[in-house]
Amino acid sequence: MNKSEVLKRLNASSQNTLMQTLEIEYIDIGEDFLTASMPVSPRVHQPDGVLHGGATVALAETVGSAASHVLLGSKETVIRGIEISANHLKSVTAGIVQAKAVLTHKGKTLQLWDIEVRDEENRLISKCKLSTICLKRR
Repeated sequence: MNKSEVLKRLNASSQNTLMQTLEIEYIDIGEDFLTASMPVSPRVHQPDGVLHGGATVALAETVGSAASHVLLGSKETVIRGIEISANHLKSVTAGIVQAKAVLTHKGKTLQLWDIEVRDEENRLISKCKLSTICLKRR
């Protein structure tokens, strides 16, 4: 896997999508993980000025689904997120957050991803779990 080419391809696929709207950028990939970042600005705030939980979950599902697609998918399969849960542990008002999706279960059909969202000081902001399903393309 050519890391820079994969990241370039992933970032290019974000054009005209929610990922572009939220300014999500894929920044690192390995054998069993993918990391993406998102700036925290008024664009993703709730009315009281902190990062919206929905934006955090969108970041988590984005990185987990992309990881599943890139690390596990093939031309014969379609991968979809089927369940996500999130525990928001700390507020953040500015800066950049990073979400790292790590594969915890690699089944033939179902996969489980552990996703931690952290701030620039490496503090845990949210802990998420994403289940994906791999189906044969019709």
